[in-house]
Amino acid sequence: MTAKSGYLGLILSLAFSSVAAEPLVQIAPAGSQSALTGPAQNFTGQVRVDPLFVADNDINASAAYVTFEPGARAAWHTHPAGQRLIVTSGVGFTQQEGQPVQIIRAGDVVICPPGVKHWHGASVNSAMTHIAVTGMVDGKSVTWMEKVTDEHYRAD
Repeated sequence: MTAKSGYLGLILSLAFSSVAAEPLVQIAPAGSQSALTGPAQNFTGQVRVDPLFVADNDINASAAYVTFEPGARAAWHTHPAGQRLIVTSGVGFTQQEGQPVQIIRAGDVVICPPGVKHWHGASVNSAMTHIAVTGMVDGKSVTWMEKVTDEHYRAD
C-alpha cells in the first residue's frame, strides 16, 4: 500500500463517517400507529385519537388527529406548555373557563395558552376533527379536570 492510497482511504473513511452522523429525514407511514379510543374519564361520547408523533429530543411536543363524533367533547383541562388545534373537518365548540362557547370550523386554528382551563369537542349535529399539537413540560402535556356536563354543553 502506498502513502497515496492510504491517504485516499483516510479521506474516504472520514467522508463516509461524517455522512453517517448527519440526521436523516424520517417518514412515519400513515396508519403505522394504532388509533386509540378517548378514555371515558377524560371524554364524553365517542372520540378517536390517531397519534401522529410523540415528543422527543428534537421537538418537545406531540401531535394527533382527534375525531369527536356529534356531541362528544373533552373534559375541562389545561396544558402546561399550551396547545394548538388545527380544525381539519366538521364543526365544533371550544370554551375557555369564564368565556362564552365559540364555534370552530375546518381551517380554524385554536391557540390554547399554557395553564388556561378549557374544553373542545364536536357540535351537537356535526363530527369534528382537529390536529392537536401539544407541548410538554417535565414530561407532562395535560392536566385533566371535571367533565363538561350535558347541561353546560347544551346551554352555551
